Amino acid sequence: MTTDNLRNIPVLGKLWEQIEAMPPPVIEDSLLLRILVQLLVIVGIVATDVAAEEPLNLWAVPVSIVGATWSWYRRRDRNVAAKFCIAIGMLVALFAFFSRLVGELNDTRLVLAQLLIQLQVLHSFDLPRRKDLGYSMVIGLILLGVAATLSQTLTFGPLLLVFLALALPTLVLDYRSRLGFLKPEAIGEKAQGKGKNESLSLFAATLSPKYFGWLLLITIGLGLTIFAFLPRLPGYQLRTFPVSAPIEYQGEFDSRSILNPGYVRGGNQKGTGGGRGRNPDKGPGEVDSTFYYGFNQRINQNLRGEMKPQVVMRVRSQAAGFWRVLGFDKYTGQGWEISRNEQAQKLNRPRWSYQFYLNPFPNAPRTQEVIQTYNIVAPLPNLIPALSKPKELYFPSPEVAVDAEGGLRAPVELGDGVTYTVISNVPFRDRSLLGKTGTKYPKNIRNFYLDVPPKIAQKVREKTEEILAARTRVSQSDRPIDSPYEKALYLAQYLKQNPNYKIEKALPYLEESEDLVEAFLFGYKNTQAGKKVTGGYPDHFSTVLTIMLRSIGIPARLVGGFDTGEFNPFTGYYVVKNTDAFLMTEVYFPNHGWFGFNPIPGYPLIPASVEDNQTFSALESFWKWIAGWLPTPVRSGLDSVIGFLIGWITLIVGWFLGQFAKGWVGLFTGLIAAIAFGFMGWLIWQVWRKWRHRRWLAKLPPVEGVYQEMLKDLASRGFAKQKAQTPLEYAEAMRGNHPTDEAEVIDEVSQAYVRWKYGGEAGNLNQLRRLVQNLRRSHLKKLKKRWF
Repeated sequence: MTTDNLRNIPVLGKLWEQIEAMPPPVIEDSLLLRILVQLLVIVGIVATDVAAEEPLNLWAVPVSIVGATWSWYRRRDRNVAAKFCIAIGMLVALFAFFSRLVGELNDTRLVLAQLLIQLQVLHSFDLPRRKDLGYSMVIGLILLGVAATLSQTLTFGPLLLVFLALALPTLVLDYRSRLGFLKPEAIGEKAQGKGKNESLSLFAATLSPKYFGWLLLITIGLGLTIFAFLPRLPGYQLRTFPVSAPIEYQGEFDSRSILNPGYVRGGNQKGTGGGRGRNPDKGPGEVDSTFYYGFNQRINQNLRGEMKPQVVMRVRSQAAGFWRVLGFDKYTGQGWEISRNEQAQKLNRPRWSYQFYLNPFPNAPRTQEVIQTYNIVAPLPNLIPALSKPKELYFPSPEVAVDAEGGLRAPVELGDGVTYTVISNVPFRDRSLLGKTGTKYPKNIRNFYLDVPPKIAQKVREKTEEILAARTRVSQSDRPIDSPYEKALYLAQYLKQNPNYKIEKALPYLEESEDLVEAFLFGYKNTQAGKKVTGGYPDHFSTVLTIMLRSIGIPARLVGGFDTGEFNPFTGYYVVKNTDAFLMTEVYFPNHGWFGFNPIPGYPLIPASVEDNQTFSALESFWKWIAGWLPTPVRSGLDSVIGFLIGWITLIVGWFLGQFAKGWVGLFTGLIAAIAFGFMGWLIWQVWRKWRHRRWLAKLPPVEGVYQEMLKDLASRGFAKQKAQTPLEYAEAMRGNHPTDEAEVIDEVSQAYVRWKYGGEAGNLNQLRRLVQNLRRSHLKKLKKRWF
């Protein structure tokens, strides 16, 4: 269909005529500005793909370049047909967006980014005006922001620096274009060429390499400083959380099955093994180098060797913690097993939501809701890591299972790319309350968490009671330990610090009838003659603590999971490796639930939890990096100062934010406090400015100091001196805005300054100061008359 035929269509033809009758747009002729804007868009597109770790949108780079080139050569044409095609293309992109949106309702960031990229590609074919280039700049910035929320590694960092390096000259050119400095004087090709050369020279003079380098460094330094001091406040206030695409699997989900690829396929019990690794579930053996042995229905602690470090997941959480995987209740002598594995229950979610309801009722006096999002980057068993006491799970499979020890299970192994979110009611650890809980344990607790093998029960109990009675290593107090909490704490610290029980790398295998706890405490049988070996591998410490507590009537179990990992302040993720997995002891306290104790040397005695404030974790991580380069005495002193400051800042910020959760009274209290703090900050700022100005004046020669004081006083009234004005020109300009007496004072001080500046005449300094003071008093008198 030709253009004339389109004009003959009633509605379309009239619209066409209206578009052609519109005045032509103001054309942007700066080729350099267009190139920089296109580079910003390209960086935004590439950053989105890098953050998503998939090359989904690279096709848009060459297509947008073609569109921008076509738009440059056709910038003076109306391009009505092209505008209609762009509008149709945008409708098609919108339809495709809604089609994709249905399948990814729980994480729409990437879908929205793809829509924006498609719209930008279409938009690149019609960029005649500076305003159109501004839209492209904003799109590039939005894409970079989306990439920042998707990114889990520092790979995104270099692209951010490249975007910043391109954005600075782009903003300079855009500003010069708004002022009209980049417009050529004529339309002809020769005049355009001359205009381009002039534009480049003006741009180079405005933003020289030296000035650009300093500006870039100052911007980066200021940004990093703000980032370091920015408090990390709890997020995820909406109830829509990141979840990956649905997991497809065939067959019926067996809730009893634990699929650990590290164990030998076909273990001795149903539900054990099912993998392809080399961990045997009983007897001597070597650990698998990739998969942790402790994630199985039955674990064998008669294994030797070590794993090779590998990142397995990245976690974004409102609080640090122990990413719990599963628990064990039955000690087998050389390992552990889940005795009630058959009781694992299936849970189903509705088709329209990814949400599973787990345990909405907290069983502790005080809890805190903590939201965690897990991004799996390497194969893991079908066990779902989560903070303790999960109440809601957002997972991409239609079914999950919960076992008797509170562990979560998926129908299939967790693979690279799986993302899910957990909401946990994490209990607070109040030492004073836990120390008063008593020993009235429910029947189901006594039945499963006090069992000790009869052949070692008396021997271990006597050793445990001897340790508690002696108290020679850790504490010098003579007061007996009577509460279960203090006993658990003391025994964990004892195992951690006692030199007789160390981590042994060359540990002998246990004999078939040998007990791990007995060998750890009293010596292994399989050793050289005359040599006694005690201690064991890190996980053995937790097994020993658990059995020692059971031997004196304190319910305890063994739990496996991942340590917090290494926090990356730039991405906000905890980077967790397979070597971060370990076993820990959990102790039961009536009316409070289970709390962990870690006796392994080199680990904190109490695992990280909600009690550890994370508000200024970025600043703390940065300080730890700086402190690593300082001598020990200097670091110790500065640690105290930094800790004191962070503590007070955290206390103030916590109090201020806490007010907004106390209803209307708290809201008004918080607002009043914010206004008061703002006013105090303003006063301090004004005092500092005056002090800095006085200090600057004191460093100047006396005559220049008096002159600058007069200029500041006049500038505060709205009569600032322009840089291009000479002192005498400024004095002459003031005659039209001031009475004769004031104008003469300004002229006399200016004349004295010129005589000193260019003739070296000092003049009467005291008289000049009196004149400036009289000038200020005259202004104050006028203000009083106006007010009263």
